[in-house]
Amino acid sequence: MVNDTRRGGLYGVAAYVLWGLFPLYFRLLDSSSTLEILLQRLLWTLPVCLLVVAATGAAGRLRALLRRRRRVAALAGAATVLAVNSGCYVYAVNTDRVIEASLGYFVNPLVTVALAVLVRRERLRPLQWAAVSTGVLSVLVVTVDYGRPPWIALILATSFGLYGLIKKQVGEDVDALAGLTTEALTLAPLAAAGLAFHTATGHGTFTQDVPWHAVLLAAGGVTVVAPLLLFAAAARRLPLATIGLLQYLTPVLQLLIGVVLFHEEMPASRWGGFALIWLALALLSTDALREQDRRSARARESEPAAPPQPQPVRARARTPEE
Repeated sequence: MVNDTRRGGLYGVAAYVLWGLFPLYFRLLDSSSTLEILLQRLLWTLPVCLLVVAATGAAGRLRALLRRRRRVAALAGAATVLAVNSGCYVYAVNTDRVIEASLGYFVNPLVTVALAVLVRRERLRPLQWAAVSTGVLSVLVVTVDYGRPPWIALILATSFGLYGLIKKQVGEDVDALAGLTTEALTLAPLAAAGLAFHTATGHGTFTQDVPWHAVLLAAGGVTVVAPLLLFAAAARRLPLATIGLLQYLTPVLQLLIGVVLFHEEMPASRWGGFALIWLALALLSTDALREQDRRSARARESEPAAPPQPQPVRARARTPEE
């Protein structure tokens, strides 16, 4: 059990670190448009998924899922929302807004909580209310700093929150790899048609740039599949509260890349907005840890008491007179 948890932690760290390093990858593709990078990622995700399906023997699970039309329709919706998220993120990197993108992933846990209230009719606990209220205040502070609403952050946070909500509605019984492959199947034909038109109109760079550029574009499929499968492996082995804490690795790395490597502007007023969102996340994490402790305590209390073990009957030692 300990080794399984340790593996889950390694998988989770690997997934979130990969997501956090994406700005470095997309900067290598700056000669391509946001649209081309997005379409290439959507297209190459499918062959990568099919290779993994073949290698792991998951074809049966995939065929079974494809026969469930409602699940396929829901996963198509999830894929569309994730494509919006991916396109917005690529645009943010290519327009020097990595810091704003990192804000979106800091805000995402709060959006997830808000969606749980609005859609799933869940009731918030006091610390969750405090976290969401502080998060709203942080967005207002950042809005004043930018002189406009942080649209990229809001789109990223909302789209990724909706993706998680749809996946939750689909059900946890859907195999992660089969679900991801189904998502790729729904969008790959559209991506292929879009790329054909994009290239025919003279905007494609896949065959017109240096050879390594085409390789990096094709590697977009791996950048989609690898972290999602690592995340799925981690989610099976780690408590939800641990996953919730690990997810902050991604926006922290993005923020550091934006400030330290890309030298994006970060005035004191913007730091103030980020400080508020970090306070909100601290409140949310504290609540999650407390709830996990409460559930663990209830689970221990509900466990049936172990029946008393019969004591072995010991023979009485005989005295010399006996």
